[in-house]
Amino acid sequence: MILGAKHMVRLALALVVMTSCGSAAQPAADGSVEATATHTPAHWTYEGEEGPEHWGKLDPAYLQCIDGTAQTPIDITAKSTNDVADPVFGYSTGAADFVNNGHTVQAVPAAGNTLTVGETVYTLKQLHFHTPSEHAIDGVKAAAEMHFVHQSEAGVLAVVGVMIVAGDAPNAAWEPYVAGTSTPKGGADSATIDWPALLPAEHITYQYEGSLTTPPCSEGVQWMVMRDAVTLSQTQIDALAAAYEGNARPLQPIGDRDVVLDTQTK
Repeated sequence: MILGAKHMVRLALALVVMTSCGSAAQPAADGSVEATATHTPAHWTYEGEEGPEHWGKLDPAYLQCIDGTAQTPIDITAKSTNDVADPVFGYSTGAADFVNNGHTVQAVPAAGNTLTVGETVYTLKQLHFHTPSEHAIDGVKAAAEMHFVHQSEAGVLAVVGVMIVAGDAPNAAWEPYVAGTSTPKGGADSATIDWPALLPAEHITYQYEGSLTTPPCSEGVQWMVMRDAVTLSQTQIDALAAAYEGNARPLQPIGDRDVVLDTQTK
């Protein structure tokens, strides 16, 4: 599909906000790293000599991948319950551009979609997927995990994770994104996405402080993993895996971090 001028502008901006690709060398406001005139960031993968166990040795900018103490993903097992600030989604239906960064496929929304947690407002920057899920809940991983990446004006990242499991019927709300994952690397496409319909009915979350799950593994990321999963058909899940399979970082030590299950419902 040939994109209009507005779509091309958003696509260009998306190449800067590559939270999940990590293809950069200097820290940026969103926690990723950016290439400079004197440094080309190290290539990384999900297997072999450039796989997760080697990320921290590939580039000085990736040191937190091995030296960090609050890394993501984790197995969500030890958790307390508390009435913490609920995530309030200010999502609306709108256009999205697709970016295949070589590790996943991002959907980059038009401006105006927000997440509010307490007094902090975050802007939705992009959505991407991992197959299988990166987080586990009580030791169980899902078929896939969706990450809604948000950023505050201060540059703090908040990521909402949604687990994907197989259901009997296709999920119509998710179909535009699933179709968009066929976008080739370096290609461009767009679609209209009903952003609110992508979320579970109840917005009850596990919350903790973690990191990016890809190089440079920057910490200080606010994580909210939805308790309830969303169902896609097996055909839709297979389409995600056909685009990228095995693009999930192994589980990381939880250490002394507290994971809180929000018990408040509205």
